[in-house]
Amino acid sequence: MAEDLKILQKIFDMMEYGYTAMRQFPKSEKYALATDIKRSMDEVLGYCIEAQKKYHKKTALGNMDVALLKLRAYIRLSYNLGFLPERKYALWSGMCVEIGKMLGGWIKAVNGSKSE
Repeated sequence: MAEDLKILQKIFDMMEYGYTAMRQFPKSEKYALATDIKRSMDEVLGYCIEAQKKYHKKTALGNMDVALLKLRAYIRLSYNLGFLPERKYALWSGMCVEIGKMLGGWIKAVNGSKSE
């Protein structure tokens, strides 16, 4: 359970950084791509909380994995379109990779502990 709390803190940290990084997006994208990124971050957070509270965690963890991949794609798109400087892109995507590694470990632990 301690691992679950660590991943939740990492998600909060990533979200805080993401919100500050999106402040520099052009006005035309604040209600388009930035909204999609915010929605994806909210999904990752929601599925993490759901997985912590549910007895059957596989579905929530799978959904969280998909939401995290969508978020990484949106962040890459932001960088490719020139909305994020390389340094911010590297830091933000690195946070996502770290969360992904923790999520992978959580999924392995759930799959190894019982079959649902």
